[in-house]
Amino acid sequence: MPRPVWSGAISFGLVTIPIKVLPATESHNINFHLVHLEDMGRVRTRKVCELDGQVLDQDQIGKGYEVAKDTIVQITDAELDAMPLPTAKAIEIVAFVPADSIDLVQVGAGYYLAADGQVSAKPYTLLRQALERSAKVAVAKFAWHNRERLGLLRVKGKAIVLHAMRWDDEIRDPADITVPTADVSKAEVEAAIQLLETMTQNDISDYHDHYRDAVEEMIAAKAEHRKPQPVEPGAAQPSGKVVDLMAALNASVEAAKASRGETSENATVHDLPKKRAASKKATAKKTASTKSTAKKATGRKHRSA
Repeated sequence: MPRPVWSGAISFGLVTIPIKVLPATESHNINFHLVHLEDMGRVRTRKVCELDGQVLDQDQIGKGYEVAKDTIVQITDAELDAMPLPTAKAIEIVAFVPADSIDLVQVGAGYYLAADGQVSAKPYTLLRQALERSAKVAVAKFAWHNRERLGLLRVKGKAIVLHAMRWDDEIRDPADITVPTADVSKAEVEAAIQLLETMTQNDISDYHDHYRDAVEEMIAAKAEHRKPQPVEPGAAQPSGKVVDLMAALNASVEAAKASRGETSENATVHDLPKKRAASKKATAKKTASTKSTAKKATGRKHRSA
């Protein structure tokens, strides 16, 4: 079990739940050192004072804020810890909202909230079941790393998860982004929806980081002075070549069905037939046919008379 990174309590109404905050994720990134290529010696990053050029130890370094040009005031950890934040040791739930009302752009890293002691068992279970039955998530405020933050509480399995969130004014306006516009046909939209449905899955636990595997194998091969073994490739990279959209959608639907062991029957989506101007030959043929039909009808009329 990972070590707790924070402890405090969840509070909503008059209910208090002592909890410990545990990391819900772990990094599998491969980290590289900076080295001198000539002799493979490590290149260290030194912290140097720009005024006297002195190399500093960590205990000689503190926090400072530039209030004006060339004017810096020191801020100590003790001063930050003494800030009068009501959420300093509490995750204070301020509202419950529908899960689909949350902008996922705001949602950040997740942390498991573990019950801290037997006294928290009943209120922890109460909050978890209330969130499950209501299909809602909780919005909370809490203080962490010397600032007050916005958080989201949701249920995952039997645990309550806390997600750090960004404040609304920290989200950039999407109107600042240049979004291209293009006309798409109804058939193209329907084909895209069919592809979406074909690719829909309830479980994504089988996905794997093939790039990390390849890097690990390359490192092991270099250390053992051998050629790296081939690693199962991930998804093919897009070529960037512009292709016929309907053809690409149809092929994608068939490929998705084949990858799931399904038949390609009814997988192809055909575009709506386009109206084309009739050729002169077809027009003449149609006119002659019309005249012939009219002539026969007139003959029948005269005979009946």
